[in-house]
Amino acid sequence: MAQYSRNSALGGPSNDYHLLPVTDRQMRYARAIAEQSALEIPVEAQRDRRSMSDWISAHKPHDPSPFANYPTGKQVAYAERISRSKRRPIPSECFRDKHAMSQWIDHNK
Repeated sequence: MAQYSRNSALGGPSNDYHLLPVTDRQMRYARAIAEQSALEIPVEAQRDRRSMSDWISAHKPHDPSPFANYPTGKQVAYAERISRSKRRPIPSECFRDKHAMSQWIDHNK
């Protein structure tokens, strides 16, 4: 019985985000960026989610809004879950800088 549960856990979902195929939503957004910028989406970027995400990040238009550097709601919610489970406060500067929030999340997962 223990052998069966171990094998089923191995066949379950994994953390291989970089191996997952590109989502339809990613592809639609990448096509919109490509049309606006007169670019082509390279084949390498279309192979997996991480490559497509990197391409989108490199080519998306710059947002001049003063709030563009703030963390997303999902990022804040995830950080708050980590904060509660690890009983560590989130520094206030993380709520004003998405890169600082990302680093805090990476160091406290």
